Amino acid sequence: MPNLPEIPTAYLLDFLTRLLNTPSPTGLAEPAVSLTERTLAEFPSLRLSRTRKGALVALIPGTTNEAPRALTAHVDTLGAMVKEIKSNGRLKLSRIGGYIWNTIEGEGCTVFTRSGRQVRGAVLLTKASSHVFGNEVGEMKRDEDSLEVRLDARTNSELETLDLGVQVGDFIALDPRVEVNAGFVRSRHLDDKACVAAVVAAVKALADAKLQPAHSTYFLVSNYEEVGHGAAAGIPAEVEELVVVDMAAVGEGQNSDEFHASLCVKDSGGPYHHGLSDRLRALAEKNAIPYKVDIYPHYGSDGEAWWSAGADAAVALIGPGVDASHNYERTHTEALVATAKWVLAYLLEE
Repeated sequence: MPNLPEIPTAYLLDFLTRLLNTPSPTGLAEPAVSLTERTLAEFPSLRLSRTRKGALVALIPGTTNEAPRALTAHVDTLGAMVKEIKSNGRLKLSRIGGYIWNTIEGEGCTVFTRSGRQVRGAVLLTKASSHVFGNEVGEMKRDEDSLEVRLDARTNSELETLDLGVQVGDFIALDPRVEVNAGFVRSRHLDDKACVAAVVAAVKALADAKLQPAHSTYFLVSNYEEVGHGAAAGIPAEVEELVVVDMAAVGEGQNSDEFHASLCVKDSGGPYHHGLSDRLRALAEKNAIPYKVDIYPHYGSDGEAWWSAGADAAVALIGPGVDASHNYERTHTEALVATAKWVLAYLLEE
């Protein structure tokens, strides 16, 4: 294997920032898929296509077509839909993805209407004012009944909100609040846009060095991962192994941190493929890539979606450590670069 080309860090961070600022709750991920498609189209050797579900598949031709491989990362994110327009003109939410209600309290958001109009708002308690409700504000349970969207519009009734074009079933995207500072990237939805950016940066490093993968490799940009079936379809049947690139869980009791890439050997769905995981460890050690090994107890991935759909192939999972997952997340550039290097080493592995 040749020495690994340099990862274009500035390029990675620029693309990641643009991707994070592109709303893409599951079910309305097309803008983020399209941005990734336009970015990958800059590399003429790639062959791009779409699945019927709207996911993006990029084929990176290798020096051999035997034993093709695949990578996957997802651009769909947590979010919500309008469950009900309340009599006061505010909106009741239906969650998209597995987050805890209190993690979105006070967050800005955008409602996407069928007409194309975007209406800004914020997620608040139904009894939000301490000056009005006193201690009750702190004592209220945060759930679908106590949280609502207050729209930034003159509306105090269901009819006035309907006149804005807002309807039941409209998508709601939570503000990412992206900030890059002192090497850290702080934002909602680093799960899993950080990993999409890492893979794209590895592809650019490969192209800039005028190298090909050792094996032809498919890259599935998944768009339904947060609801459990993203990679259930879209990876060609001839693929013999899949490396899922998804965030590593950081917190008490975890081995992962924000400065390393991590290899997940087991999550809520059970162990990943031991042989492929060991190969990835050997690649990291050979190329001096800083990594951790971890188990994520409350976690599932697109690799398991593919397995559950009947895939007969090896699956492993790597990704950058992300603090406060499914909340206001944070990672570090060192973890992003380590992940991109790991992807690059895998692409070049014979």
